[in-house]
Amino acid sequence: MLPLLTADCGQCSALCCVATSFKKSADFAFDRPAGRPCPNLLADFGCGIHDQLRDRGFPGCVAFDCFGAGQRITRSTFGGRTWRSDPALAPDIFRAFMIMLDLHEIMWHLEQALALPAGPDHAELASHLDRIAAWAEQAPAELVDLDVAAAMTPVGELLERVSARVRSSVPHGADHRRAMLLGANLRRADLRGATFRGATLVGADLRRADLRRADLTGADLRGADLRGADLTGALWVRQGQLAAAVGDGATRLPIGLTRPAHWR
Repeated sequence: MLPLLTADCGQCSALCCVATSFKKSADFAFDRPAGRPCPNLLADFGCGIHDQLRDRGFPGCVAFDCFGAGQRITRSTFGGRTWRSDPALAPDIFRAFMIMLDLHEIMWHLEQALALPAGPDHAELASHLDRIAAWAEQAPAELVDLDVAAAMTPVGELLERVSARVRSSVPHGADHRRAMLLGANLRRADLRGATFRGATLVGADLRRADLRRADLTGADLRGADLRGADLTGALWVRQGQLAAAVGDGATRLPIGLTRPAHWR
């Protein structure tokens, strides 16, 4: 993963703690509307309960990933100006951040696809990545006018084709796209090459499941039990998905991802 697409909270102005919104739930201990700073936010843009987020009712914060959009908006797009140093700019900064968040997430998925075994779609992937990367370089005024949704449809279709091509090496991969598998018993299941794009796997029992080459794009893994599961080569797995799940030292991860601290 390129550093550009990796979050560095120390270089950001805590945009995820202000520009986004959340509702009180199992992931967040209270409601917070967009534009209102989190009460746990410190003057230096740090989090006052960073080491206790899960215990204090904020596992959603642990799982959140801006793919580097926060530091790019702070350091590059707005040249170091922040919503605190320039309050009048706050609405523009927040809008630009939400657009950049989408752009960086798309770029991350394209980068991941380009790292897979090359196929006939390689040039098309690179073309989309170059185009979206150029969008992300634009000034704030142009950035907030982008129609990101128009770009996401062809990219999404392309990534599905890439997924099908890569997973075709595993015969009979099951299709669980957008499936509701809340609390499903998939313990020791052979899920090699399956697609779980957009599936809900909240609280699912995936202990010792074989998820090699499975597509987990956008799968909701909150509370999913991955202890002993094999995710070797699984496609488009995000660090935030792992942070939202349960695992252990026997869980096998895709290259480039790390075992969340709470798993230990």
